[in-house]
Amino acid sequence: MLLSIEPDSSVPIYQQIRDRIVEAIATGEAPVGSGLPATRQLAVDLGINFHTVNKGYDLLRQEGLLRIGRKAGAVVQRDATSGPPRPGWEEDWTSRLRTMLAEATAQGLAADEIIGHCQDIVAGFVPVTYDGPAVGEAS
Repeated sequence: MLLSIEPDSSVPIYQQIRDRIVEAIATGEAPVGSGLPATRQLAVDLGINFHTVNKGYDLLRQEGLLRIGRKAGAVVQRDATSGPPRPGWEEDWTSRLRTMLAEATAQGLAADEIIGHCQDIVAGFVPVTYDGPAVGEAS
């Protein structure tokens, strides 16, 4: 997986790292079990401090998308086939989505344009095909 960042962006680099990995998971480029580059190696590749990479990876760990271990390193833990999200996740996501949609509205995009952009973006992701038990159910 090739990560690209924009050093001059107003978005912090750790957030860009987190966002690019989430996008790779959503598009199927980084399915469950995929290993990610070691933090020090990614930092060297991107020409940034490794603490910045650690911060991006830690966000993903907190969100339940990565498992981080000393021997295996950072490994994708969830993708579109992993079943429903953990309880409480959707509430936080909806809050962030509301802000993004409000920004689009405040900038003057019409509702149909916003919906069109959303549909185009979602069409690029791996379809959800999970058929197993819901989170917390016995398998």
